Amino acid sequence: MTLGTESSDWTKLPALQQPAWPSPAARDEVLDQLAQLPALVFAGETRSLQAEIARAQAGESLILQAGDCAEEFARCTGPAIHSLLKVVLQMSIILTYAGGRNVVKIGRVAGQYSKPRSADFETIGAESIPVYRGDMVNGIEPTLEQRVPDPQRMLEAYFRSTATLNLIRAFTNGGYASLEHVQSWNEDTSLRFGSNPRYEAMARGIRRALRFMKSIGIARRAPELDQVSFYTSHEALILEYEAALRRKDTTTGNFYATSAHMLWLGDRTRQVDHAHVAFLSSIENPIGVKIGPSCTPDEILRLAERLNPENRSGRLTFITRFGVNQVEEKLPSLLQAVQRAGHTAAWVCDPMHGNTRKSSSERKTRRYEDIVGEVRRFWDVHRALGSTPSGVHLELTGDAVTECLGGAHPFSEDDLHKNYQSTCDPRLNAEQAVELAFEISDSCLDISGSI
Repeated sequence: MTLGTESSDWTKLPALQQPAWPSPAARDEVLDQLAQLPALVFAGETRSLQAEIARAQAGESLILQAGDCAEEFARCTGPAIHSLLKVVLQMSIILTYAGGRNVVKIGRVAGQYSKPRSADFETIGAESIPVYRGDMVNGIEPTLEQRVPDPQRMLEAYFRSTATLNLIRAFTNGGYASLEHVQSWNEDTSLRFGSNPRYEAMARGIRRALRFMKSIGIARRAPELDQVSFYTSHEALILEYEAALRRKDTTTGNFYATSAHMLWLGDRTRQVDHAHVAFLSSIENPIGVKIGPSCTPDEILRLAERLNPENRSGRLTFITRFGVNQVEEKLPSLLQAVQRAGHTAAWVCDPMHGNTRKSSSERKTRRYEDIVGEVRRFWDVHRALGSTPSGVHLELTGDAVTECLGGAHPFSEDDLHKNYQSTCDPRLNAEQAVELAFEISDSCLDISGSI
């Protein structure tokens, strides 16, 4: 099977987690408009990301895929995007400087506007209304009027994603990502949580190195010192939206999804004989697949065969989400099956989703120690089986939220209400994210030569 064909077979297959649009005509009008709008990302950028993932797969770099659980239209603001980018830059420089690895930066951003749900309806008072499926589909307010799926929201998601991408590109290519700003990336975090002595020491070391280069006459012309490559990704959930933004690359004749550089399938939509897998098999982008405890060796092999039939490095990433208490039980059989079959894939740890729990007040939360524990055990399993882990996939924010328990300044269940902002799943705050980057550097990365 050749990737990037004009096949529309996915439209004839079952598709889970899709909105029940009340007006097919209104939906089709929006999709026609989306099909005429410019691409958000371009084929050349997407090919560059695939090459970077291939290097991470070989152990030459590390993938950091991070961002919001679910983006919201109301938080598509300059300060919010700036805060998220800062914490990703901080984590990246920690993993590079302290962990000895170049970092492939992939944001859960500029398109993560939809979410899968475990039920179609929820009861509010005496009324049953559709569940919230993300701002791309309906509103968070618990009223029937807001919860009716509105296809115009797909257009809004496109334009919000465009604005987000424009700002990210300005920051990452306009000087803000310069290593000279490594200290300023941490200023807001220091004000909110107190200084991090280890980060401050690292920042001083980087600044001394830059001064040394200047003092001996080495010109700072390398773009790596002032710019970074930052890629976007989101879950490919609403297939009609993704299909409307699918474009044929004029240089290769292949088809690409242009809503993001990388798309992933969720644990709820990875059925090999369903529409999501069929659609993703028709595009050339790097593809991720979330793998939970229910996945079997046979299923993961069928996914590899369908999504990466040519066995290309950098094309397929398995993103595992088992939970701290199941990773050592579930991961080895899947990893060994892929190894024995000779399939090539990057392996990334999502330590967030398998560790979600309810607090005594019924809020979703996660314990920092469980997140760290799953990452460590993920690395241990790979080392034991002679495999190369490629990175981590995290839900986090640059804001000072109180959604996950623990960390350097431990939040307890009594603290969750203080600044709980997520409309879906709990995220690490900026301080917890930076602390996690140091934990990964210390516990998982062997700077002597291998991950």
